[in-house]
Amino acid sequence: MTINADLRILSRATPAATAPLVTPTGTGILHLGLGSFHRAHQAMYTAAAIAQDGGDWGIIGAASRSRTVVDAMHAQDLLYSVATISPAGTSLAIPGVHTDAFVAGDEPERVVAHIADAGIRIVTLTVTENGYSYSPATEHLDLDDETVRADLQGGAPRSTIGQLARGLQARARAGAEPISILSCDNLAANGKHTEKLVREFLQALPGGEASDVLDYLDRAVTFPSSMVDRIVPSTTARLRDEVTGLLGAVDAIPVPGEPFTMWAIEDAFAGGRPAWEAGGAVFTSEVARYEQMKVRLLNGTHSLIAYLGALRGVGTIPEAIGIDRIADAARGVMRNEYEPSVDVPTGVDIRAYEAELFERWGNSALGHQTRQVGSDGSVKLRQRIPEPALLALGQGRMPHLIALTVAGYLSCHAPLGGFDPGVHAAAMTDPARERLAVLASGARDGVDLARRVIIDHRLFGSELAHQDAFAARVGELVDTIRRSGVDAAIADALSATEEGMLENDPTDPNATNATKEARR
Repeated sequence: MTINADLRILSRATPAATAPLVTPTGTGILHLGLGSFHRAHQAMYTAAAIAQDGGDWGIIGAASRSRTVVDAMHAQDLLYSVATISPAGTSLAIPGVHTDAFVAGDEPERVVAHIADAGIRIVTLTVTENGYSYSPATEHLDLDDETVRADLQGGAPRSTIGQLARGLQARARAGAEPISILSCDNLAANGKHTEKLVREFLQALPGGEASDVLDYLDRAVTFPSSMVDRIVPSTTARLRDEVTGLLGAVDAIPVPGEPFTMWAIEDAFAGGRPAWEAGGAVFTSEVARYEQMKVRLLNGTHSLIAYLGALRGVGTIPEAIGIDRIADAARGVMRNEYEPSVDVPTGVDIRAYEAELFERWGNSALGHQTRQVGSDGSVKLRQRIPEPALLALGQGRMPHLIALTVAGYLSCHAPLGGFDPGVHAAAMTDPARERLAVLASGARDGVDLARRVIIDHRLFGSELAHQDAFAARVGELVDTIRRSGVDAAIADALSATEEGMLENDPTDPNATNATKEARR
């Protein structure tokens, strides 16, 4: 167990062993969403960049609503530790790159002021898929959202998109220095998606209020896309105790993370950028391929593991993937249903990548919780399942294991009367949970529930809403889970998948390479 000596100690007030300070010479980044993922991911890459090249790339962190992290950071000289956890042990690093922190919900005007500040050249975001105020059904800005409507009327904006738009508007008026907005959330083409939502907000402003800022966006603002990857579980009291023992100082907000980390970024920065490649970031024109690979193979499969594990009564991902039937379902959905929809990035060994995923999920020391992975499925699954499912359906194949994923989600978040999904499912949160509960209360059975959710309410988008056979298959599996248990539903989906594959000749010249490989 070691502390990375290249990064500074937890607090300048503690007598713990000193280390060379890696201190930014100024502040160049505003980050929206001061959660654990940012502190274990982008902050670490920025620390590596400053350690290599120096520079004024310090980060002002804006938490959405909670004061917990902000208050603790100020009490600890804006420092905290990142604990990299594996079965081999725990190592600590302290990024030391934050120059300030505040709560955007308490001071929304500060977000606008920082974006307008010429010294800020990059705004990064980890506000989760749910933080972009858009309608999954239309993929456009949700102009019916109360917060968005209020932001359009004026005053200090409170929605993330409103803050970005109003901040860029203020920057355009203040001198229009170049700036880049870098989304780090699990959204397809997240840069273009963010730009579209910001432009839609500005175009919805009354009169000609947005003309100047729209011109500014055209000539001096970029929205690079990026793909981020690192498993970062919730912090526990046990971790705090372990970190205290390693540091010889109390850290109230240590962040746990797995050894694996990846960041693929489109190199399109209007006002410069840190040398994030010093931390291993990949600058590439194939961000969309990295995003496909990660969101479908990792995140899509991860969701299946979480729902099946929770319904099986286990609390962590390593426990869930340790159950043979769940591991079989995970391999099946990854190889047979997600992989055919992925354009693999140049130079990536897809078999090695998939094998590494199972090693990561099996990291028993990390203890990633099924309830954490299974939360917010109404937004997450909308990014993960429609295109792979539609591809299979368009080829005449039923994606039974993607259907099982949705059935697991509905069974956890909208259980039918008389069915108890267990404590781990009950602990999952979701912005659609209240609406789903209403739909479940009026549903005759699983098929009726699935059709209400997928077809009538279009929870997973308009295209999948036209696939009645898929909704029916989801409903059948919901009923199997309710009547016979999750193991029976897994066996059903795996058996149907195998039967579907055997119906076709593996030597069929019209089969895709990925499908042929999956059949072997």
